[in-house]
Amino acid sequence: MKLGVFTVLFSDKSLEDMLSYVSSKGIEAIEIGTGGYPGDAHCKVDELLIDDIGLQNFKQKIVDYGLIISAFSCHANPLHPQKKNADPADELLTKTIRLASKLGVPVVNTFSGCPGDHENALYPNWPVTPWPHDFQEVLKWQWEEKLIPYWKEKNDFAQAHNVKIGLELHGGFSVHTPATMLRLREACGPALGANLDPSHLWWQGIDPIEAIKILGRENAIHHFHAKDITFDQPNMNKNGLTDMTDYSQMRDRSWYFRSVGFGHDQKEWADIISTLRLYGYDYVVSIEHEDGLMSIDEGFTKAVENLKPIIVKESAGQMWWA
Repeated sequence: MKLGVFTVLFSDKSLEDMLSYVSSKGIEAIEIGTGGYPGDAHCKVDELLIDDIGLQNFKQKIVDYGLIISAFSCHANPLHPQKKNADPADELLTKTIRLASKLGVPVVNTFSGCPGDHENALYPNWPVTPWPHDFQEVLKWQWEEKLIPYWKEKNDFAQAHNVKIGLELHGGFSVHTPATMLRLREACGPALGANLDPSHLWWQGIDPIEAIKILGRENAIHHFHAKDITFDQPNMNKNGLTDMTDYSQMRDRSWYFRSVGFGHDQKEWADIISTLRLYGYDYVVSIEHEDGLMSIDEGFTKAVENLKPIIVKESAGQMWWA
């Protein structure tokens, strides 16, 4: 395994300054935003796709610092019912897959998106209860008319470019659980898999270790985010898990994100890392820092310090004990 970071944290730094800083911390891999929600501070897709010299210079800078690109990330909603939102997200995903193919980057991360509830809808509709039955009708329409046709095409496009798509299981989007991930993968193809982030599983009441087992059996984990979370039970009693309180109002929220080790202890994280390894994931653990109690530098540094001792670097080799 390699320890990585999602470089959106350092969007205020130049590419070279970012590379110098993260490599000095012992990071081995970087996940780079190409637009959408993560922004494109370190990677201008349109420029790199038409400038072969610029593309080689970009690649060489990363190699010079002893790093690899674990993934490009273009999180957005390509199924948004308003074309002004969906079309740019779709175009960005297509371009990012092409760029990843050119550079030999194996994974592009994004969200599944969430459609509306009919063709003339203005906003996404995320059904979270099977009754009243209206929600079942919405869900059926979304999957049959929007999700499966769209992602079947994108699966085929990614496969043709030798790239995998990592869908982040995130509330508010149609693919947000292991079951919805596997449903889409079965319908559309194996280029689709998870960009697995334990923090978004914990708040849904899903044990990340069991999720790793479910997805790992199907070889459906393409990338991994290391981000933690903590819960406030009194606020949970008041607001529930699907808490709409603004992220900035941390005292009033049911849960909020933490740097690795500040929501769940190192033993829990060691079990997560070990289960990833057990079920065949031996790629990058990419730190995503969204802790509202720590600065970027401190939160990132503490995540590195907590993960370094538990990252498994070497295979067991021959079984010498039996």
